[in-house]
Amino acid sequence: MNKFFIMLFHTYKNKITAKSFIISTVISVLLVLFVTNLESIISMFQSDDDAKQEIAVIDETNELYPIFSKQLKAVDADSELDMKQTKKSEKEVSQQVKDEKLDGMFIIKRDKNGEISGTYKALTISDETAYNYLKQALTQTKTAVGTADLGVSQEKISSLYAPVSVDNVALQTGAKSEEELGQVMGLVYILLFMIYFAVIMYASMIAMEVATEKSSRVMEILISSMPPIQQMFAKLFGIALVGVTQLAIILSIGFASLKLGETGETTSSVSQFINVTDVPVSTIIYAVIFFLLGYFLYATMAAFLGSVVSRIEDVQQTITPMTLLVVAGFMIAMFGIRTPDAGFITATSFIPFFTPMIMFLRVGMLDIPFWQAALGIGITLLTIIILAVIGARIYKGGVLFYGNSSAFKAIKQALRLSKN
Repeated sequence: MNKFFIMLFHTYKNKITAKSFIISTVISVLLVLFVTNLESIISMFQSDDDAKQEIAVIDETNELYPIFSKQLKAVDADSELDMKQTKKSEKEVSQQVKDEKLDGMFIIKRDKNGEISGTYKALTISDETAYNYLKQALTQTKTAVGTADLGVSQEKISSLYAPVSVDNVALQTGAKSEEELGQVMGLVYILLFMIYFAVIMYASMIAMEVATEKSSRVMEILISSMPPIQQMFAKLFGIALVGVTQLAIILSIGFASLKLGETGETTSSVSQFINVTDVPVSTIIYAVIFFLLGYFLYATMAAFLGSVVSRIEDVQQTITPMTLLVVAGFMIAMFGIRTPDAGFITATSFIPFFTPMIMFLRVGMLDIPFWQAALGIGITLLTIIILAVIGARIYKGGVLFYGNSSAFKAIKQALRLSKN
């Protein structure tokens, strides 16, 4: 057992001091800091002077501007547009736009039949914010003018177009409310991505570690000092500690960045999307459980697949079927995040290779019976044990096998060698 811990901490120390670990951690931290402070970064490039778009309005009807101005104020609630009427000619105002003295111009027209229309002109039309506001305001102006001609008061029109209030109530006992679903959805999204990337990255790391030692003949020295099965599990737990360390650093810095970015009155949209404080403790516990299950499930597969590879160049090709299983589970989970109660999602949540992501999706988004979550955990644990037993035999023979056979033939050969 002493040799097991020596191998475990040796693997852990080598990985956390490697340049690849440091670089990937730094890049991940910088990315997290960028996302959590995105609003502040954007505001740095915006000044109070250029925050509003200056729009000149030419009212060719000489009567619609007061109504249009009122409607625009209602539409542009955040006052993103600074609109002013001008008596200058269209040519003069167009020149001001070209000289970048104005951000745009809007012309209000009315034909002989009384039909109202408008034209928006700017240097570029890539930003449709101003165009959409002006179009919506002019549409409401047309409605206001038309109803006024029919003798309908503006108050009645406003009440007619006011949105109705519709409550969304779940009748099932214990079902999450709309507010609770909104709070947990951000966390589910983030954790699904974490499970997906962590499983692929750390499982591939194990396969590469085993294949590297085998190709360099270091494995032959290690075998003489400790049993191959102990080596396998020492690497699994060693790299698991590497993953926990890296994720702890990233999550701690991300959480601190979110808290520092909050003020007494406002919170960023990222903080609102990832609202961990209001998420049930059971959801976070399930997240940790399914994360660990996903890791050990695929890490065990990666270890014995890496052991049957003779060249480092063949590692990615050999673990491709495992990677496709992870991708399939992730894609199903992304599909089911909007319909977590679909029959297809329920069925696939009990398939052990998909359970870590899809069952977590269900426990996060729905109020499922405890026995379903427990059954999913039990099936996955049983699968891990079976893979560990078979994988240990393959690993034992695989580290002694050298050749260019296909993965299937190499596994058969490894199983034969493990009996000797």
